[in-house]
Amino acid sequence: MSLRIDRVVTSGTFSLDGGTWDVDNNVWLVGDDSEVVIIDAAHSADAIIEAVGDRNVRAIVLTHGHNDHVTVAPELSAAVGAPMLLHPGDRMLWDDTHPGIDPGDLADGQRLSVAGTELTVINTPGHSPGSICLYAPEDGTLFSGDTLFSGGPGATGRSHSHFPTIIESIRDRILTLPAETSVRTGHGDSTSVGDEAPHLEEWIRRGH
Repeated sequence: MSLRIDRVVTSGTFSLDGGTWDVDNNVWLVGDDSEVVIIDAAHSADAIIEAVGDRNVRAIVLTHGHNDHVTVAPELSAAVGAPMLLHPGDRMLWDDTHPGIDPGDLADGQRLSVAGTELTVINTPGHSPGSICLYAPEDGTLFSGDTLFSGGPGATGRSHSHFPTIIESIRDRILTLPAETSVRTGHGDSTSVGDEAPHLEEWIRRGH
């Protein structure tokens, strides 16, 4: 089967540890012409709502708690009538942005149904403790958040992040997927498991 996958690119800022950076984020809409799961809620609810159209939103899945990925989650949730879901390992990051608002919990191995298929939650800590990827095996697609990019792991030089842990997550939980698996990232260009796997040792030597 082939899912309908739409990408919305939104622009804004990411702030952590006293610094702020301009960023462009990928927001992914996964489903078919009647229902959809939204992956991440970055910067602009209007752009995401426009891409959803008249489709039923099953859930808003947050790949991690950094503010650029959850900026408009409550606003978006209210507008489309769908729950916000976040791994509890990132609750402290969420609370920095949306104190007093409770998202639903994601768990490793949890499955979310949309458009006749299931998306599986894979906890991939390292970029943050509660970072997750969402895997659509029937479609051969992984939504990697900020765990894996085209060219290497997500950043680990900030609070609540850890380089050896992200390497372990990528090695044991992502690079074990079929080589042809498409990897759709939280920022920038998509890649594939097969394109990234040969570079693991190089990333370890590089150390970030």
